[in-house]
Amino acid sequence: MTAPLVEANGAAIPALGLGTWEATNDACIAAVQWAIEAGYRHIDTAARYGNEEAVGQGIRASGISRDKLFVTTKVWYEDLSESNLMRSAEASLRRLGLDAVDLLLIHWPNASIPLKETIKALGRARRDGLTRHIGVSNFPVALLDEAVARSDEPLVANQCEYHPYLDQSKVLDACRRHGLAFTAYCPLGRGQLLDERTVVEVAERHGRTPAQVVLRWHVQQPGVVAIPKSANRERIAQNIDIFDFALDEDEVARISGLARPDGRMIDPSWAPAWDKAA
Repeated sequence: MTAPLVEANGAAIPALGLGTWEATNDACIAAVQWAIEAGYRHIDTAARYGNEEAVGQGIRASGISRDKLFVTTKVWYEDLSESNLMRSAEASLRRLGLDAVDLLLIHWPNASIPLKETIKALGRARRDGLTRHIGVSNFPVALLDEAVARSDEPLVANQCEYHPYLDQSKVLDACRRHGLAFTAYCPLGRGQLLDERTVVEVAERHGRTPAQVVLRWHVQQPGVVAIPKSANRERIAQNIDIFDFALDEDEVARISGLARPDGRMIDPSWAPAWDKAA
């Protein structure tokens, strides 16, 4: 089974991908290989994760043709000056063993480096062929608006934490207004949602796992891409097996109603230019 595509400013992004944060070495290689075997065509990594080499090994071990895979990586917030961003992107390609990635993201915004310079460098990376598409991650609405306005190249995605506990309607609306995909990391709320009574009841009604129901909730929303992470072969296969059923409006509303003020699972207090709207 493969995921349908989300169209975003010229990019076609598989609606479900494999997240690899905290996966390293042999476990990461195996997870990537298993995911591709299960039908995943979207793999997400980052320079900061320290696993790009393993991701590349997993891709090669799978035997998949490069043109059938959508690979995303990210530039860390300390490397957002023009020269450092280009060096970071080139180093990511060497570690991945790829000529280009499909999507290069700014991992976190950095108030100490002018966004104008960073966006200019990101566009250059695309024009120089290091990446086919560009985007951002963890950008709140105002910063996303500014990034879009400053970019001469189309931005195609904003990757942020998103799950039923965390209301991201403002950022979602901004992404849709600009034609960007919204890529959800931590889509399962770091596993906490899987014991939620509402989710369990809906899962039982459909004969599915709680994880499948939450991921289905994500991909039924226009423009949303989810990148759950797992190093378990069975769960990796289950997570993509979500495109042959649908939640009704009441089920979607009940799950959306789980949002709460303290819903964030990732503490971003260290992050530069952090805005809780993202």
